[in-house]
Amino acid sequence: MEVRIGQRVSRGMLPLLALHTFSEYYRSDSKPPVTAALIAANTIIYLRPSLFDSLIPPIQQVWFNPHLILKHKDLKRFLLSPFYHIGEPHLVYNMLSLLWKGFQLETSMGSINFASMVASLLLLSQGVTLVLSKSLLLLFDYDKPYYNEYAVGFSGVLFAMKVVLNSQSSDYSYVHGVIVPSRYAAWAELLLVQLLVPGVSFIGHLGGILAGLLYVKLRNTYSGSNPITLLVRGVTDFLRWPFKFLPRRGRITGRGTVGTNRGWRCQTCTYDNDSGLRSVCEMCGTSRGVDGLSSFQRSSRLDGLPLDELRRRRLDRFTRLV
Repeated sequence: MEVRIGQRVSRGMLPLLALHTFSEYYRSDSKPPVTAALIAANTIIYLRPSLFDSLIPPIQQVWFNPHLILKHKDLKRFLLSPFYHIGEPHLVYNMLSLLWKGFQLETSMGSINFASMVASLLLLSQGVTLVLSKSLLLLFDYDKPYYNEYAVGFSGVLFAMKVVLNSQSSDYSYVHGVIVPSRYAAWAELLLVQLLVPGVSFIGHLGGILAGLLYVKLRNTYSGSNPITLLVRGVTDFLRWPFKFLPRRGRITGRGTVGTNRGWRCQTCTYDNDSGLRSVCEMCGTSRGVDGLSSFQRSSRLDGLPLDELRRRRLDRFTRLV
C-alpha cells in the first residue's frame, strides 16, 4: 500500500516508524526530547512538506563530497548532509537505530549533555571522513572511490554513538545475528553492513567509528566542561531568562498562602478557626477584635457573659449553619 506524505510516497515503512516511536515514548517514563527532535528533523527533511519546502535545500546541494567541500569551502554540505536520506528504508533503518541509542544515552546523560555530544560527534565524524578521503588521495591516489564519492545519511553519527554507548561495556551484543563483545560491535557492524548492503559509504561509517573513539578519548582526558555543552546550556538559560520576571505565587500549604491566612482560637468558645481572614468566630459568632490580634494574645471583651448566654449563642450559630 502506498501513501503520499508531503512530496514522498510511503510504502508503509514511515507509518510503522511513527507507530513504533509513539509506542516507545508512550510506555516509557523518560521521554527524551532531543532524540525526538532529531527523528522529527530527519523525517521532515526527507518528506519535504510544502510548509518547509522553501527552507530545505535540495539534496543535490548537500551531498557530502570531499572534493567539493574542500574546493569551495562548502559548509552546507559538511553540516547538512547527515540529515538527508536517499530512500524510505535508509531513513527508517537509521531512525530506528537513533531511537534505540538515543533513549539509552539521553536518559543516562541528560538532554543538554546528549545534545552537545551529538553535535560533537557530527562535527568529528564529518571531519574525520574528510581527512581520511584527502589522505587516501594524497597517499594512494584514490580519487574516484572516496575523494569524489557522494554520500548522505545519519549513519556516521550513529556509528559514533554506538562506540560511545558500548565504550565501557563488558557484555556481548547481537550484530545481525552474530554474537560479539559489545566494545567491538561497531567494527563488526561495519564489516557486515559493507558485505550485506552494497553501495553504502565505507569511509563514512569508518569515520563515524573513529570519531566515537576520539570523542571517548577526549572525554576521558579532558576534565573541563564541554564547550558545546556550555553553549547549549547558555542558549537554554537565555530562553528561560524572560520567565524570571513573571510574578511568583506565594508558597502554598494545606491551609493557604503562608503568612496571610493564619488560624486563631476563639477565647469565648475555644473553637479553632481555620481562616485568619474571618473577623468573627465560625462557631459562636464572637468578634475577633478590631486590632487583628488572635485570641491567643488578648482576652475577648465578652469573657464576662453568663454561661446561659454563651449556650444560647452556640445554639443560634448551629441553627444558622444547618
